[in-house]
Amino acid sequence: MNYNMKEWIASLKGTGAKNPIPILSFPCVSLLGITVRELISSGELQAKGMKAVADKTNSAASVSFMDLSLEAECFGAKIVVSDEEVPTVKGRIVNDMDEAEALVVPAVGSGRTQIYLDAIKNASAEITDRPVLAGMIGPFSLAARLLDVTEIMMDCYDDPDMVHTVLEKVTEFLCEYAKAYKAAGANGIVMAEPVAGLLSPTLEEEFGSPYVKKIVDAVQTDDFAVIYHNCGDNVPRMLDSILTTGCAAYHFGNSVDMEKDIIPNIPADTVVMGNIDPAGTLRLGTPEKVRSETLALLERCSKYPNFVLSTGCDVPPMTPWENIDAFFAASNEYYGK
Repeated sequence: MNYNMKEWIASLKGTGAKNPIPILSFPCVSLLGITVRELISSGELQAKGMKAVADKTNSAASVSFMDLSLEAECFGAKIVVSDEEVPTVKGRIVNDMDEAEALVVPAVGSGRTQIYLDAIKNASAEITDRPVLAGMIGPFSLAARLLDVTEIMMDCYDDPDMVHTVLEKVTEFLCEYAKAYKAAGANGIVMAEPVAGLLSPTLEEEFGSPYVKKIVDAVQTDDFAVIYHNCGDNVPRMLDSILTTGCAAYHFGNSVDMEKDIIPNIPADTVVMGNIDPAGTLRLGTPEKVRSETLALLERCSKYPNFVLSTGCDVPPMTPWENIDAFFAASNEYYGK
């Protein structure tokens, strides 16, 4: 379904009733009666899962799967897969400049990327009452999975040229991958850059936002939006740099105080989303806790016209649906629906 995403983003502004946009997809496994292992291996199941979530909730957009192992696997990284958890990356595949220069940029469609592209194609044909947003990793977070999340922090100081070499290659791939999502029918992407949130503001200005901006400049149009996600602790200190990316909207995690540290420092005409704790509250909490924290966040932040209720990050696969239902019910309750 085609949308003017510039107009859709504009429609999210205002202090009236609005539907939340959680990063909610993996909990579809319990709706379909399947495992995470089965889900990540089938575009058909992913599309069915997205449709099942859309049918069950009043989310303002259908957000696809935030599988941050996917793109790294294409580059040759080893991943760990289980029945109940999102896949993770194991080990480091780039250790020095020689290996960085030898790193081959994979073709879009390699690894499991074609599965996820097929899922978006099928989901966008079935979900026609709201935008469909694909999930994609950001450039620094992808580079960190190839260089190792801990080691890249030191590499930024000790071997910055190597880090830039890897970043150039992963950004090239991500530009093409985002274009493929657009061709498959996605109305936009949610780009996850959690590892960039661990950098100092100075390092983020060098290794983070410039590469995100390259992707935004390559793919964002009136009918295709890039939504930036970062759940790192240092986000409040790097907001000015993050905003230079020119993304259509921004999404931040539960490690930051949305009311005090984020919204007042975001332009009033820029949409910002967040930030109910997806693990401690939604996954491990009770419906009563979910309701209480959701209502409290809305009380604090809904006075800002550019705020949209969401989760702080991807909702874990085994999250009880009673808690997810409580999240949406609290939103409906607050807005008097």
